[in-house]
Amino acid sequence: MTDKKISQPKYLFGLDSFGDIAVDTKGQPLTYAASIRQVVKEAVLADTLGVDIIALGEHHRSEYAISSPETVLAGIATKTKNIKLASGVTVLSSDDPVRVFERFATLDALSNGRAQVILGRGSFTESFPLFGYDLQDYELLFEEKIDLFSKLLSEQPVTWEGKTRAALDKADVFPKTESGRLETMVGVGGSPQSIVRAAAYGFPVVLAIIGGSPDRFKPYVELYQRAAREFGHEEHPLGMHSPGYIADTDAQAIKEAFPRFKKAMDAVGLSRGWQPMTRDHFMNEVKNGSMYVGSPETVAQKIARAMKVVGVNRFDLVYGFGPVTAEARLHMVELYATKVIPRVRELLAEAS
Repeated sequence: MTDKKISQPKYLFGLDSFGDIAVDTKGQPLTYAASIRQVVKEAVLADTLGVDIIALGEHHRSEYAISSPETVLAGIATKTKNIKLASGVTVLSSDDPVRVFERFATLDALSNGRAQVILGRGSFTESFPLFGYDLQDYELLFEEKIDLFSKLLSEQPVTWEGKTRAALDKADVFPKTESGRLETMVGVGGSPQSIVRAAAYGFPVVLAIIGGSPDRFKPYVELYQRAAREFGHEEHPLGMHSPGYIADTDAQAIKEAFPRFKKAMDAVGLSRGWQPMTRDHFMNEVKNGSMYVGSPETVAQKIARAMKVVGVNRFDLVYGFGPVTAEARLHMVELYATKVIPRVRELLAEAS
């Protein structure tokens, strides 16, 4: 008896959380523990309403509650039935590939095959000193660790040697997955080298588009497709993720989103040399860039356009960006699932 191949929808839609600390109705921040439980509650709602994917990011900063995505995803796994459980991303450079495989294979078992690891180099670098890695080895760490991880996916004994961890000699890793291969993607922030590397290993890509026109990422999709052909690998469909805020009306969404987006972006900007976000900059991103802010119809129109132009089949909305109230986060999940996603599917079907 052979296993039937499960068909997937032509388009996939997910929700992505960095684990931002939520706030109560008085604007007071929830505890880290309460913020994590809030994400679990949102994921359960998303599963109930038919969202395809929940992706949780790994961060080690004071404004984020989730430092161990797979642990939170394991909690979600026991309360959900269908939603795919992804990291967004797992910072492989400052982790150990063997342990990453073991943790996600365990998540895959708990969720009946719904685990998806999205590997990244780490646009946030706090994990490097925290776990004893030298930022001067930033490129080498990812190069070696993605090479080892790709070999572990065979689920056969692995022999490997490099400079950044102990060598392996016919090492077998457990648990094995029931499907025989852990679903793996690579998160890319806009580096051509990262696109080519992912194609070389045969990994699909999720594009992290957090600012500027999404149109500029179309060449990266074309580069991936060309590189995959040259390496003799399958041209996997690609995905993208971007921040957004959905409310009942455009005016409400803009009013509520701006101060929250500004606080989140300015906090990161302090360590990266960015200028504080102005309202003009915010509004330009809302109208022309990569912030999906507005009513369900406005956001749906913008998502559909971006997916068509860039050439991706998956869109993940970073939905709790900044100090958003717990109630607004849940309402956003509901609007995205019940109004935005169906409308985007309609618009994409009309365009095909």
